[in-house]
Amino acid sequence: MSSILNRIAHRPWSLPSGPWIMEQSWYDLLFAHWKVDAAVLRPHIPAELEIDSFEGQAWLGVVPFRMSGVRLRWTPALPCLSAFPELNVRTYVSAQGRPGVWFFSLDAANPVAVAAARLSFHLPYFRARMTCTDVDGWIQYQSERTHPGAPRAVLEARYRGAGEAFEPQRGTLEHFLTERYCLYSAASGGRVYSGEIHHSPWLLQPAEARFARNSMAEAAGLPIPVELPLLYFAQRQDMVAWVPHRIA
Repeated sequence: MSSILNRIAHRPWSLPSGPWIMEQSWYDLLFAHWKVDAAVLRPHIPAELEIDSFEGQAWLGVVPFRMSGVRLRWTPALPCLSAFPELNVRTYVSAQGRPGVWFFSLDAANPVAVAAARLSFHLPYFRARMTCTDVDGWIQYQSERTHPGAPRAVLEARYRGAGEAFEPQRGTLEHFLTERYCLYSAASGGRVYSGEIHHSPWLLQPAEARFARNSMAEAAGLPIPVELPLLYFAQRQDMVAWVPHRIA
């Protein structure tokens, strides 16, 4: 991962001073985003976090992809634990002047990763039965939540890139939706944490998608708008993450 650490000019602030602790690679990502009213999101987000908007508009994202090479810095990637599909429902927030991502849910097909992320990153991960396969140039993606006691959530979709790849430019909507270098989470008792990440600039394509079933946002208490989503596709992104810290 040393190569991505050599490219930092695109970051909105400097790299953290301590060592990163985890690395992973993301593949076949679909960014599906819907316009939403910030007032709908507000009850689901800690008061310490400000909801980010682009030209006055808040956004809700559903992002399916698959992960590979997931490992702690001082350990090898184990084949049985380091590769699996993941699916998140998210919006965009900021604290102390740093824009980041807020996750309403993260579903993953690896129960060990789910347990570890819940404990160490304070993220709302859920176990799910998932598949992600390439069928005639389309990514066929299916996910059904199996986490005990969690709201039922299903995604069945197919998607693909459909245009020339490009790097999002500052000031554009696609840059606002993707170029984020921290995540926020909340632990029991309402303590809010920030976790720094780093990756190269995104290389996006316009995308096509067909949703047969999608109850991911509804499971978090957020109805999906009837309008068609804004769609982007990314083939791959490598990233590293640092230990989360509590924000004042």
